[in-house]
Amino acid sequence: MRVGVEVTTVWTGPEAPRRVDALAVADHPDPVGWLALLDTRPDDDEAGDGRLGLHGRVHTQVVAGEPVVVVAEHPSGWVEVVLPWQPASEDPRGYPGWVRRAHLLRDDVSRAERRPEPLDPPVPGVLELAREHLGLRYLWGGTSHLGYDCSGLVHHVWRELGVVVPRDADVQHTACQPVELGDEQPGDLYFFARPGRPIHHVGIVVEPGVMIHASETGGWLVEEPLSPARLETRYAAGRLPFIG
Repeated sequence: MRVGVEVTTVWTGPEAPRRVDALAVADHPDPVGWLALLDTRPDDDEAGDGRLGLHGRVHTQVVAGEPVVVVAEHPSGWVEVVLPWQPASEDPRGYPGWVRRAHLLRDDVSRAERRPEPLDPPVPGVLELAREHLGLRYLWGGTSHLGYDCSGLVHHVWRELGVVVPRDADVQHTACQPVELGDEQPGDLYFFARPGRPIHHVGIVVEPGVMIHASETGGWLVEEPLSPARLETRYAAGRLPFIG
């Protein structure tokens, strides 16, 4: 099957959406209206009805035409799926989660075995593609022009180049060729982690000490030097395959 709407959100389960998320899970979703509604609650914490409240509820998003593999159907109109274009550690078949059945279309040709094709020439580079999204609002689980999280931005940019990379930052780090800090080049990745904790953030290197990233703390996609707090948690640098 494939996604038949502009973008659909992949939830942790059928019970995960809040009342405020009704526009996102409607049979004919209105993602722009949904986000506008969340933005009326900018000060809400993770227990509230704003964007932060998506933590623990949302895994990722899938965009129009992207293939999904249905694992199980729920009688309430939900389907459990895996996403073959979004590699993940949780399932070798792809990122797992739940979406609304109404957001999917049957596809006579199997798309799950295909991979995204790169943009037609001239192919822009990693930084050019990333900069197209500067000023966009941060969105937990976001992988579309409506909003990105940190690893969603990386995943999207490489997919635009025809390269499928893992969805989450820790698995992106595992997929990278290690790069010594100080030897990073434009288009490499910075990874961030606190001592003894998993990787929690990723950014795209512009030059040593400068990155493009989706900042949840700042709320936007920005290009900026590493702050003292970022320098304290900078864990590693790595290099993914890319074109351009």
